Amino acid sequence: MTERYTAVLDRIVDGETAVLLLEDDGTVVDERVLDVDRLPENGRHEGAVFDVELADDDSLEADDDGPETNDDDLETMSYRPSLERDRREEAQDRFDRLSERLSDE
Repeated sequence: MTERYTAVLDRIVDGETAVLLLEDDGTVVDERVLDVDRLPENGRHEGAVFDVELADDDSLEADDDGPETNDDDLETMSYRPSLERDRREEAQDRFDRLSERLSDE
């Protein structure tokens, strides 16, 4: 069984490690840290949006020595440029509306 999420690339650390924030119904519920090489090439930038599927595997345990990545359960990932564009436009619209309100006061 798999779990599906929307993931947003929050940041790339040292050019090698990517941090994805997993969202469920618009709320951040978890994060995954993985090697940048695992990302689709066209989605290797901050704010990139992906559909991801995670294996529902309770047997996965964190290593006490803490490998930097925690993506063992990541099954599939697909880049969603149109969803990314829509989200950026929505954010810009919100910013524009807030700016207009401030200038009116």
